[in-house]
Amino acid sequence: MDLDVFVSAHRAEWERLDALLHRRRRLTGAETDELVTLYQRAATHLSLVQSSAPDPQLTGRLTQLVARARSAVTGTRRASWRDVTRFLAQGFPAAVYRSRHWWVPTALLSTTVAFLLGWWIGTHPEVRSSLAAPDELRELTRPGGLYETYYSSHQAAAFAAQVWTNNAQAAAMCLVLGVFLGLPVLWILFQNMLNLGIGAGLMSSAGRLDTFLGLVLPHGLLELTAVFVAAGTGLRLGWTVIDPGPRTRRNALAEEGRAAVGMAIGLALVLFVSGAIEGFVTPSGLPTWARITIGVTAELAFLAYVYVLGGRAARAGATGDVEEAERSATVPTAA
Repeated sequence: MDLDVFVSAHRAEWERLDALLHRRRRLTGAETDELVTLYQRAATHLSLVQSSAPDPQLTGRLTQLVARARSAVTGTRRASWRDVTRFLAQGFPAAVYRSRHWWVPTALLSTTVAFLLGWWIGTHPEVRSSLAAPDELRELTRPGGLYETYYSSHQAAAFAAQVWTNNAQAAAMCLVLGVFLGLPVLWILFQNMLNLGIGAGLMSSAGRLDTFLGLVLPHGLLELTAVFVAAGTGLRLGWTVIDPGPRTRRNALAEEGRAAVGMAIGLALVLFVSGAIEGFVTPSGLPTWARITIGVTAELAFLAYVYVLGGRAARAGATGDVEEAERSATVPTAA
């Protein structure tokens, strides 16, 4: 495509569209129809330039013009409580459900790694001695030691807020860094499983594995599930870079990226619940069975939310992406 000829042929249409967008008075019916027509043509021109002659200056000019025209045509849309309800009832659970083929294997493999690390540390004294001095290990694992007092060493509300912030950041990193072929996600997962395996192995070697599980399970089931969902989604995003499927790589990354952003918001709410359990239930005086029951109930409620509500929404076509009217055009619009 000859760019100079193309610009000369369509410059008048772009200038007319710009003039209509700068009108201070209300447009007439005919002018509104003309605005819509010119917007559609400009969107087609932008797509042609991007695919055939990607000139940065012209692309930037047309992108800005099309964005302003689109805003004028569709109007400014404000989020409402209806959007929040739709997101929580359809968008988020559907996105988690659609990602299940990634995060469920991630959860199983990661749990296996944590178990093997715990077994290795718990059954090999030389490994434990490489982690810390004997006195330090005893201080960690004794009744009333650091593993137990960790959960009650801070005021409950402040501790819950700190835990929530840290976990939300870890989940967000898994989602965002997934675009780097998923490699940073694997490292974040390994660090989490290593910490879990060390704790289980040390407490097991001291004959106090039941105490460790009683402290971890109430909040850990839901917390780790959220991390696994984030990691699985991040790995899926990384795989999209390698294999976008029938979509163009750009469109595939845009779609999966938007869903990942929504996932981050939803998982922040899930981690808020697990943080509250960790801050208020885990260090409480409730019997171990009662604390674990609360954790199991929260986990089952989340899984039911994903597989029942999310499955129904996914089968109805929900993907976790934004509404179609709010997406950028991915194909030329006929004039």
